[in-house]
Amino acid sequence: MKKLIYCVIILTGLVYSSCENKGKSRLSDEPRRIEILFLGHVSKHHNSAQYLPILAAALGKEGINFTYTNDPADLNPEKLAWYDGLMIYANHDSITQSQEAALLNFVESGRGFIPLHCASWCFRNSEKYVELVGGQFLKHDTATFTATIINKEHPAMHGVEEFTAWDETYVHDKLSADRTVLMERVEGDHHEPWTWVKEHGKGRVFYTASGHDERVWDNPRFQKLVQQGIVWAVGDKVKSQWEEFRKGMPTLVYKNVPNIPNYEKRNPAPQYQEPLSAEEEKKLIQVPAGFRAELFASEPDIINPIAMDWDDRGRLWVIETVDYPNSVRDADGVGDDRIKICEDTDGDGKADKFTIFADKLNIPTSLTFARGGIIVSQAPHFLFLKDTDGDDLADVREILIDGWGTFDTHAGPSNLKYGIDNQIWGSVGYSGFKGKIAGDSLEFEQGFYHFAPDASSFQFLTNTSNNTWGLGLTENNDVFGSTANNTHSVFMGIPNQAAQGVEGISIGSKKIDGHYAMHPITPKVRQVDVFGGFTAAAGHNFYTARTYPKEYWNNIAFVCEPTGHLVHIAKIEKMVPGLLKRMVGIFSLARMNGLRL
Repeated sequence: MKKLIYCVIILTGLVYSSCENKGKSRLSDEPRRIEILFLGHVSKHHNSAQYLPILAAALGKEGINFTYTNDPADLNPEKLAWYDGLMIYANHDSITQSQEAALLNFVESGRGFIPLHCASWCFRNSEKYVELVGGQFLKHDTATFTATIINKEHPAMHGVEEFTAWDETYVHDKLSADRTVLMERVEGDHHEPWTWVKEHGKGRVFYTASGHDERVWDNPRFQKLVQQGIVWAVGDKVKSQWEEFRKGMPTLVYKNVPNIPNYEKRNPAPQYQEPLSAEEEKKLIQVPAGFRAELFASEPDIINPIAMDWDDRGRLWVIETVDYPNSVRDADGVGDDRIKICEDTDGDGKADKFTIFADKLNIPTSLTFARGGIIVSQAPHFLFLKDTDGDDLADVREILIDGWGTFDTHAGPSNLKYGIDNQIWGSVGYSGFKGKIAGDSLEFEQGFYHFAPDASSFQFLTNTSNNTWGLGLTENNDVFGSTANNTHSVFMGIPNQAAQGVEGISIGSKKIDGHYAMHPITPKVRQVDVFGGFTAAAGHNFYTARTYPKEYWNNIAFVCEPTGHLVHIAKIEKMVPGLLKRMVGIFSLARMNGLRL
């Protein structure tokens, strides 16, 4: 029986669902992308984390996916089983026996191995690894040079052209006898093997010494060389599936955008993409190896989805907004937005029944189920909507809370979630709140809060650094979030009230993300600020079920970055140094003292 994993991805206005474990699909004949595991390292010299995104963006549109890791522990049979090939660009000193065995078995079984540049100085404790690569780095100088193609007829060189670039002039040692040299670097009378291929069991190895820095990685001819190396290394069957997949990939058409400021001073100026059908968009989506996206609902059945949630009957409730962000209505809040129930009635995994639960809304931003109905954030109000006669149409509409700021529709309340403490949790941006709740006068700006489902109590919990669009809860009720500008993951350790008077702690939240860059797989990205980073981080939803691999359970949060056209996988690791250790201690003390958290 197939195991279906249901998820929801919003991309170009479409809602996708059904990610399927595909452990056996590698052996099928279905057209598909090539999946490559990329092993890098943490180093600014041979900066793998910086250079892989360049290659991934170039080859993503060619139907080749990359999954990045810098942990050699991922060289294990379970992890490698998902991939057609392994690429290494790293200088790890040593490899364990189990990792060595997994790597060798991976290639022997028929998978591809693509070591690049410094990979020939990796795992120096393993003679078998050096033999697998075909040689080992010995020394280098630097120069601008052109490596010469000496075997144009080899399949790995089809369409490849020579290129000139500044690079390290590698000289190799321990060269194996079973290599076929494809390119060489000529220096005087010396002909240094530069790019070669070999076989290992049923698998294939492609190596090139090119690739010290972005001067090479940015070169389209280098990208083509690596692409052809990958396609040859993964074997003829995978190549055939990939070629068939590429035949069905849609052609993207871009047009100039009239009357739009060119903030980045780009040449040419920004363009927009002609819309594609849902099925065409699906072919361009990249998902982690072992998953696939399937269409649940699309236009015209839904339009402009801004938030969604599943009910206990497996129906998807979607907020559709045409008013956002510009059409702020008057005090009565009557607009053109609505909430729609999407239902799969025949069990085929696609919505076929669409019911408008509530309409005439104005920029609703989130919903959560409570008290037999739903609570909706719609500044300046929070609404309670309920169907009392079973027709799936809201016949109760009450204002639950009044006072949310509306001066910037990008900075209002959102991310309502029902917590395990039977409180409704949410986030708000700098539009903030000013008003009365449960008889208390409150005023606050960006941050997190929670309240009773009937609004009989309310607590503002902690501030955040800037405009806040994300909130996530683990099943242990650990609280995280994301903000719009350069803080795509923030941890809420304690409420502000527990930090009052504590030296060194001003607020109960802290930025915890470990990197700045976000990595789109398309150059067609438009940003106004935080260039190259997370300028629109939205949502911080943890995977808390048990169908995904164990590494996802409460450890992976999905953070949307719409300007980058991606959903970021945020890996949350438990670390308690310095300030966080103090916060945890205060958090424990606060619990002992009976504070409501």
